[in-house]
Amino acid sequence: MTDKIGSYLRKHTEALVKDVGVEAAAAVCGKSKATLGRYYSADPDHAERFMPIDVVARLEGAARFPHVTTALADLRGVTLSYDEKKRNAKAGGINSDVVALSQRFALLMAEYNQSIEDGKITINEAKRLLTETQAIQRVLLDVKLHLEDETAH
Repeated sequence: MTDKIGSYLRKHTEALVKDVGVEAAAAVCGKSKATLGRYYSADPDHAERFMPIDVVARLEGAARFPHVTTALADLRGVTLSYDEKKRNAKAGGINSDVVALSQRFALLMAEYNQSIEDGKITINEAKRLLTETQAIQRVLLDVKLHLEDETAH
């Protein structure tokens, strides 16, 4: 189980670094690109190495999405909400969100159909599916924020 948790956290750590951009991430947190790469490396030599929480906090401050925080919450079955004072709901409202959700879901299904054609999903195909799934998750957060705004009025 611990290996699965480590692997799950590494995937989300990698997504966080790539969300910010490797060079920008290195600048934001004061770590080298090589050190950042070690935090999500599948190499057994780095199996016990994880990104320090202060580095996660700095990078998530620069990222579009809190990848590692969300992963940790998912592992515990926790649902996250943005703080009312800090959240920045996009303009467009729920109707735009529903359109965006439909589009992202269509992309996920297209990616899945392409991935499963040969009967197995490769690591690269799984990464693309994960990317689409995370995009849907971001849209669902926007939906949630807009719905919360609607019910607060």
